[in-house]
Amino acid sequence: QVQLVESGGGLVQAGDSLRLSCAASGRTFSSYVMGWFRQAPGKEREFVASISWSKGTTYYADSVKGRFTISRDNAKNTVYLQMNSLNPEDTAVYYCAARQLYDSTWRDWGQGTQVTVSS
Repeated sequence: QVQLVESGGGLVQAGDSLRLSCAASGRTFSSYVMGWFRQAPGKEREFVASISWSKGTTYYADSVKGRFTISRDNAKNTVYLQMNSLNPEDTAVYYCAARQLYDSTWRDWGQGTQVTVSS
């Protein structure tokens, strides 16, 4: 069973940076895509970024492109989300998720980590 554990959230000021981590276990992830999603209060969960474990192919939401960077450390089975130039609109619970490469459904989710950006 896939387990995803996020860490690194917190309270920061606008313009600051933060790095989230997602420790993955329970499977061999070479055929997986890992993603970050977020959900702000009163809003639906939205896609932030994804990375394929094997080739490292990345995708980003337009709202974070150029500010956020997703990466992975194969040896540590950990995915990161480096967030720079944070603004209050980035305030949300951030979730790590996993899906198999040829499956469009994100079936495995972490518990989430809160990111709060003050103005």
